[in-house]
Amino acid sequence: MTGQAERRGVGITVERQRIDNPWVDARWRVTGALPALPDRAPWTVLAQDGECTGYYAGAAEIVLHPGETENYVENLKGGHPMLYVILRRCAEEPGLRLLAVTVDPGEVDAHSDAGDDLIEAIPLPPDLAAWMRDFVARHHTERPFYKRQRDRADPEALARRAPVAHSGKDQRHG
Repeated sequence: MTGQAERRGVGITVERQRIDNPWVDARWRVTGALPALPDRAPWTVLAQDGECTGYYAGAAEIVLHPGETENYVENLKGGHPMLYVILRRCAEEPGLRLLAVTVDPGEVDAHSDAGDDLIEAIPLPPDLAAWMRDFVARHHTERPFYKRQRDRADPEALARRAPVAHSGKDQRHG
């Protein structure tokens, strides 16, 4: 069964904790996902307690694609589905920006090769997990595994060849 991609908005909260380290001034961690999008600007301070500051990082859209259900099944399989939040370092304060939110482990692998992104997995909120399960139930089809047949190697292709003997006469002038 084919169909259209489905989208859901989610708000992300993060925490910045100052640390005593000569190379890094703070440790960031994702603290939650809000099912409804708050009426706040990204990077609004939510709470401040000594060395910790809580922020509303902003809103992102989770997109489920019918062709990616195998990855969603993999996420759901363990009984503890995860929401992956990808933050990217930037020059503007507070030093990070919300890049993406996904439930697709394959997408996370692609972002992990990017280098300096902060990728954190948090438990998927129950309402989003139910939405994902429903999507998978409507769109997933098991694909049989086919082992690819390799081309047979030609043992003569790499064999040493004897040098071609020339008769002393130039073949062109007979």
